Amino acid sequence: MSTNNKRGLFIVFLAVCIDLLGFAIVLPLLPRYGKFYLANEFTLGLLMASFSAMQFLFAPIWGRISDHIGRKPILTLGLFANALFYGVFGYVSHFPADAIFLGFSPLAWLFITRLGAGIASATIPTAQAYIADTTTAANRGKGMALIGAAFGVGFTFGPLIGAFALPPEYIIAPSPWPGYIAAGLSFVSGILAVLLLKESRLSSSTTASTHGSPFSIFTQSAAAFSRPTIGLLLLTIFISTFAFAEFETTLSLLTKGLGISDRYNFYLFAFIGLVLVISQGGIVRRLIPKLGEKRVALIGTVFMVIGLGALALTKTFNSVAYLYAVMPISIIGFSFVTPSLQSMLSLRTHDDEQGGVLGLGQSMSAIARIFGPIAGLTLMTGENYVLPYLSAAIVMAISFFMILRLPSTNTVQTPAQ
Repeated sequence: MSTNNKRGLFIVFLAVCIDLLGFAIVLPLLPRYGKFYLANEFTLGLLMASFSAMQFLFAPIWGRISDHIGRKPILTLGLFANALFYGVFGYVSHFPADAIFLGFSPLAWLFITRLGAGIASATIPTAQAYIADTTTAANRGKGMALIGAAFGVGFTFGPLIGAFALPPEYIIAPSPWPGYIAAGLSFVSGILAVLLLKESRLSSSTTASTHGSPFSIFTQSAAAFSRPTIGLLLLTIFISTFAFAEFETTLSLLTKGLGISDRYNFYLFAFIGLVLVISQGGIVRRLIPKLGEKRVALIGTVFMVIGLGALALTKTFNSVAYLYAVMPISIIGFSFVTPSLQSMLSLRTHDDEQGGVLGLGQSMSAIARIFGPIAGLTLMTGENYVLPYLSAAIVMAISFFMILRLPSTNTVQTPAQ
């Protein structure tokens, strides 16, 4: 791999880290901030879903635009836009609940910043397309695991920063510093992208898109789903992310039931990120070239079924030690499944559609992160700590058979296939 490619992959890794860092800083605080600004349960649910809803809508659009104009402009734009919206998020956190700023209440501004950050962070499939541009077929899964490792790093340090910036329990007002820290990191990453990132998609290359409008995304989406393997992969991505989203969303309620404090909960989420870093950055990147994407995905699915099933018994044992013992099983499983499915999706997609189709994959993940939490929280009604994880395990068992149906060869599919 050339020095330029290595540098480019590092910048892409950093960009995804920053995306997830900001997300992981804000996510555990958002319900608290929303409550301070007088959001009821339904409004709070909409606020939590707004980020993923924008990713669902914009991920394939950004990906397809990057197929036309290049990866660097989209990635850079996303980083600077994140800096703007996280900065505004921090600024409005200064205001009391009854304040009005430029005609909007602080709660309305929280919605604006989460919608904007969701649009800005929908550039992750463009990062995946950059990796597809700069890696060989043999190293595609290894490259996609780099994205997963970036998720893990962001998810590890984001909660730690959030814990550091969290006001003491006796301070009622939100702290602006998590937003400012996320904004600063995004801005610095954007500067590095401008200065160091080389465009991976050249107009003279065979991968450059020469046809189709970047905004004909609905037609392209239908065409992608019409291809049997691509459609099955997209559905599998949705199902696996749906199951993991049930786990992610209900975990704070489970830990509350175990008596874990809000601040310690940040450290628990940091532990999840650390497991993701070790698994995707160290294990998966070595396993995929040896075993292949399909086998690694199947192994990961089995891990998730076992891990989620074991989590259903956590409250029965009523032990934090038991939680720490079984939680990594499902996390490692998810870290096996995600890059494997993304790599298979990329390898079965024509070069001039990488951004658009990988964007569809991100959209499937985003919509799963909307409906997965709804399902998990509904099943946990009345402090039922079994059903969310049991249902997620059943969903992953279905995913196992879907992956089993996928062909083992990475044949590029066209709409006619």
